Amino acid sequence: MSVCIYPGTFNPIHNVHILVAQYVYKTFNFDKIVFIPAFKPPHKNLKDFNIDNAMHRLNMVELAVSDYPYFDVSAIEYTRNKPSYSYDTVMQIYNIVKPHDKINFIIGTDAFIQIKTWYKTEELKKIVNFILFVRENNFNESPFIELKNEGYSYYLMKMSYNDISSTEVREKVKKNIDICDIVPLKVAEYIKQNHVYKT
Repeated sequence: MSVCIYPGTFNPIHNVHILVAQYVYKTFNFDKIVFIPAFKPPHKNLKDFNIDNAMHRLNMVELAVSDYPYFDVSAIEYTRNKPSYSYDTVMQIYNIVKPHDKINFIIGTDAFIQIKTWYKTEELKKIVNFILFVRENNFNESPFIELKNEGYSYYLMKMSYNDISSTEVREKVKKNIDICDIVPLKVAEYIKQNHVYKT
């Protein structure tokens, strides 16, 4: 089975996350796209870590992908009570799936440009092929080509830039602005019913 993983904080998951996953699925003909919500994102301030928020994020991803048979969700990072380093997650997936080649990994260009600062980045680049989607206007590929020359394997998606962020969603919720046009309906309903992002 050909699998592509889609790790992220998903705080919350929104329509662009779904569009990106659909694009990758159709473009690369993977059997499954596996969303992997981060339990304790290492790039966030762990003093602000909230177990309720972590569980809400997982629940929302499960709701968002429930209508897509070719999407799946893994709570693999929720089984480790420590920061969710991508290397650890990829190695677990690698040992489970045992692919013939590298693990495919969906990531935004804004996160990928920081890849050299990641935990065990040298080991990570040997086992991962990154599938990049553009997260900024006026995109310049030059710094990414430099990373490719240093051994980081990636494919740059031709998908058009879409400007939705999870921060925008959270701010709209706090201001009681409708979010049904930017998140899946089931997620919007969950946020409302569970008063997520209200405090």
